[in-house]
Amino acid sequence: MALLHVNFFSNVLGMCMQMDVILPQKTQGQIGAEGRGSDGKYPTLYLLHGMSDDHTIWQRRTSIERYVQDMGIAVVMPTTHLGWYTDMYHGLRYWTFISEELPQICREFFPNMSEKREDNFVAGLSMGGYGAVKMALGASDRFCAAASLSGAMDVNRINQQDLSLSEFWKNIFGPLDKIAGSENDLFTLAQKLKESGKTLPKLYMWCGTEDFLYQDNCRMRKHLEELGYDLTYKEAPGDHQWKYWDEMIQDVLKWLPIKNI
Repeated sequence: MALLHVNFFSNVLGMCMQMDVILPQKTQGQIGAEGRGSDGKYPTLYLLHGMSDDHTIWQRRTSIERYVQDMGIAVVMPTTHLGWYTDMYHGLRYWTFISEELPQICREFFPNMSEKREDNFVAGLSMGGYGAVKMALGASDRFCAAASLSGAMDVNRINQQDLSLSEFWKNIFGPLDKIAGSENDLFTLAQKLKESGKTLPKLYMWCGTEDFLYQDNCRMRKHLEELGYDLTYKEAPGDHQWKYWDEMIQDVLKWLPIKNI
């Protein structure tokens, strides 16, 4: 594998950004690892971080590079700050950045990354789980599968938990009484995509039964199953911690519909 630390400029955000990128590399004689290349262009996984983290967190808290060494895929881990993968009501256009600009930049820098829908996936935890599902539902023509670990499935409810953060949520999503039914509401996005007749993404969800987001994940599971989505849902004892996400990202990698594995 090759690990690249990339600093680049985002025209959408108007500032310099960072991402770490893992690229497949066929290796021989590397002690403790045998890398696998890719025939043709690389399938690509966009791996998103949570609220308190940045683009380095998946490498610091998991062995993601080791987990993908035999898969022949690229992994893109971008910084997205506290933008909630949303074109903010007062702020920057993080949704446009993550769903449109970043994949274009990646393919410009790394031409071997596949542009095909069936080769592009997204996963994340907590805030990043929200972002992953949002990308699959809101940009289903570009991403064929998404996985959420302890995802924030209902931002309409989360903003009501701590009223001291109300201004923070307003800056991101706008008037709080308008979140439900908006383009930032995953329940609404899932309904609209189903009604559109477009091809639906495959989805994976995991959440610990002691997690403060567990009930929201249960409601999203029910919603997606009623709509007929291809959903893999798992739960287990656990709360909002990396020791669970480190384990479950390995399960997500096995679940990804990668054709050349």
